[in-house]
Amino acid sequence: MKKLSNYKYKYKALFFCQSLPNKISQHVPPLQYQKPLLPNNCFFITYGRTQVFAYTSHASQLFDKMPQRRDQDFKNVKGHEIFELVNIVKEKPDTLSASQVHGLALKVGMLAYLPTITTLLIIYSRTKNFSSSLTLFDEIISKDVVTWNAIMTACIKNKSFGLAVNFFTEMVNEGKQFFDSATLVIVISALSNMRDLRKGLVVHCLSMKMGLLSDTILGNALIDFYAKCSNLSSSECVFHEIECKDFVSWNSVISGCVYNGRPEKSLLYFKQMVNLDKGADSVSLSCAIAASACLDEFSCGHAIHGWGIKLGSEESRHLSVANSLISLYSQSGDVDAAEYIFNKMEYKDIITWNSMISGFALNGKISDAFDALYEMQLTRTVEPDAVTLISIVPLVSEFMLLREGKAIHGFTIRREMGAELSVMNALMDMYFNCERTKDAEQLFLNMPKKDLVSWNTIISGYSQNGRCREAQSLLNEFRSGNSKCSLSTLLGILPACDSPNSIRFGRLIHSWEVKLGFVNNIILVNSLMYMYISCGDLVASFKLLEEIAYTADVDSWNTVISGCTQNGHFWKALNAFKLMRLKSNIIHDTITLVNVISACGNLELKFEGKSIHALALKTSAGQDIRVHNALVTMYGKLSDVESARSVFELCFYRNLCSWNCMISALAQNKSSKDAMEFFRLLEFEPDEITMATVLSACRQLGIIRHGKQIHAHVIRSGFYQNAFVSAALVDMYSSCGRLDIALKVFQSSAERSIAAWNSMISAYGFHSNGQKAIDIFHDMIDLGLTPSKVTFINLLTACSHTGLVDQGYWYYNRMLDEFGVHPSTEHHVCTVDMLGRSGRLHEAYNFIKELPTPPDPGIWGALLSACNYHGDLQLGKEVANILFSLEPENVGYHLALSNIYVATGSWKEAGELRDIVHIKGLKKSAAYSLIDVGFY
Repeated sequence: MKKLSNYKYKYKALFFCQSLPNKISQHVPPLQYQKPLLPNNCFFITYGRTQVFAYTSHASQLFDKMPQRRDQDFKNVKGHEIFELVNIVKEKPDTLSASQVHGLALKVGMLAYLPTITTLLIIYSRTKNFSSSLTLFDEIISKDVVTWNAIMTACIKNKSFGLAVNFFTEMVNEGKQFFDSATLVIVISALSNMRDLRKGLVVHCLSMKMGLLSDTILGNALIDFYAKCSNLSSSECVFHEIECKDFVSWNSVISGCVYNGRPEKSLLYFKQMVNLDKGADSVSLSCAIAASACLDEFSCGHAIHGWGIKLGSEESRHLSVANSLISLYSQSGDVDAAEYIFNKMEYKDIITWNSMISGFALNGKISDAFDALYEMQLTRTVEPDAVTLISIVPLVSEFMLLREGKAIHGFTIRREMGAELSVMNALMDMYFNCERTKDAEQLFLNMPKKDLVSWNTIISGYSQNGRCREAQSLLNEFRSGNSKCSLSTLLGILPACDSPNSIRFGRLIHSWEVKLGFVNNIILVNSLMYMYISCGDLVASFKLLEEIAYTADVDSWNTVISGCTQNGHFWKALNAFKLMRLKSNIIHDTITLVNVISACGNLELKFEGKSIHALALKTSAGQDIRVHNALVTMYGKLSDVESARSVFELCFYRNLCSWNCMISALAQNKSSKDAMEFFRLLEFEPDEITMATVLSACRQLGIIRHGKQIHAHVIRSGFYQNAFVSAALVDMYSSCGRLDIALKVFQSSAERSIAAWNSMISAYGFHSNGQKAIDIFHDMIDLGLTPSKVTFINLLTACSHTGLVDQGYWYYNRMLDEFGVHPSTEHHVCTVDMLGRSGRLHEAYNFIKELPTPPDPGIWGALLSACNYHGDLQLGKEVANILFSLEPENVGYHLALSNIYVATGSWKEAGELRDIVHIKGLKKSAAYSLIDVGFY
């Protein structure tokens, strides 16, 4: 199976249908089988999401139908009895009976007769004792055409196709025996299994030269041969040249069309067959139903089902038809109908079970799929095979059912299925989706053989799990083996290029894409645009969008808009949306709106955000729950809690994400009490995000009693292993004055993320232990973790609160060079606050003046607070005048300067400033205190 690694998490189900053997159907009236037949001669037909399990004529079965030599006259009656006994054993051979009749024939001298020794040759072949067949053949002195046909049949039965062709070559070279049409049928069967088109053409020419093409059986074999060799046009030509077409002729071309990805042609031939009053048998019906499933023409499939019932078909008695119908109804979403057919079936084979399990998986019925797998093993008539496992593993992977996935892995080990590449690749993908990178890596290293899908899976898995360097290294190793990259390879590696440091490698991937001829593949171009945005090269991304302007679809525009939004380029996202709106052939969808709304929220653009809200209401996309959730989050960031609440209440259908967005919006806007109330009314089982958000509300309220209750719920739910929940617990306990409990939570965390380390650094800073915060920072660095922007904000704050000015200033100066973190406004505010608290006001002033970009008002505000604290009137007045020009309506700056006037005895100036505040009508928000009296 080919793995499609870069589709965001969607799984692919397989469908199977089965056909009866072609040569049997020509001798039996249509739809008259009373017992399902189970031949071994099978092959897979794959088209789109459908995989057809079909049958073709094998020489091993044809041999019994061929004209045999006339029985020779035996010298005594006993010879006739031995020969009859040999023929009886041939029908149901086993090793013991084969040896016994061989001994009897040898005792009475029957091995001198060709019919006897030829039949023994076939018996040994059918008991998997191929070496004895070869030995017997070598002992025959005078061989006739039937003997040669028998040994070639034995070769095919034992999958020695090349040896069968060699025997045919030897037979022709000897020139003592003329081959017949049956010989050519056997050779064509061998070449069909070998997919050897060149030699098949030679045999076809030979049959024309000998005038044997009038034989319908040979013609049918050639139809099947060309179809298997992916030469459908030649297959159709042979079909049209057959004068007397039988059921096998029609079935061969119908199944051949499905095999070659032309299900529409398959249905056309089926219609022609029916119009010629040929009727239909189980083979043609099952192939036609499978073709309908391939084309998603479910109504057509239903009509064929009804027509089969009208002809007297009982699907429960026709295995191939029933299997096809299970796949059809499962794919159309009517899994109840598929299950009804499944339950009615008197006999179920491996394909039946696989089809039903795939149907449950496709329709999201997880428990039913596992129940069917369990029931299948209880029957003990069939055992799960590779197809069963690759039907169920994607389901395990999508829903991250690690326990079930490990159980399936254990099953493959017990059944020694490690050589099944498709199963190993599916398991590797499952481990990556379950974030068990080490397990997937171990599986890859222990695989005895690897194909292109194996490499694509591990490269994509590393990329999606943040192991970018390993993904790039593996790609280089893969390329060094002279292996060609596929589209899936390129799509899998591109997510590994997600930072400015990997832009060079990303450009190399782009050049490979051009070299390999994928320049017009819209999916790959979209991925390249996202890669360039993630690496910070927006110019290259927009240039690519411009190059595909005529072929770009809504997904292309969404790629750019979402890429800009997720990487913090919010203005660029809004500009791209404006350009998209100018395209008359492009209409925004849910993904567009979600990302544009998010950009407005992050930029705090209230007017633009409401405009997008109005635009969403005009289209059907505005009714999507994801848009509603994005609007709630946006209004929360805009501090418009009432609008957020209105959107939440007007939403007809709410999921857990809706509640999380509303609780978060309230917590962000200091409405922690309301957030706790919403949590109490929650209609769903809370998840990790809910817990982290509610713990943030507890931290704001400073009520440790509620925080402990949430902590207990976290432990019962098993969320304590989540890194973000652990970080929220550390924040909550440290804010509530319990640094000791915060430390215990941190130390007991199974997996410490950057968020957890940041919380612990902040906790020590909050409790005036700056040196311990610095020690924690170095412990984090020693473990190989990369500090983030928040890490340095917490570290600088800790240094500021504990007077570690020189250490803090040292870390600020090395943020970019040593750790790759660009200083932001928050870092500048912390540094100014740190210098100001220690009385180094003029140094802080010079620091602000030397900033490469115009300083934010918050930076000047930190310096004004320091001037207020140290009573520096002159510098305070200068800084205050700058702030009055930047934010004239901010009452806090006026009051800070007024306090400086009072501290220095300038009562007149303080009074004048307060009069100005009164005249402008500026008011300071009233402060309040909370007391937990045990009733809230």
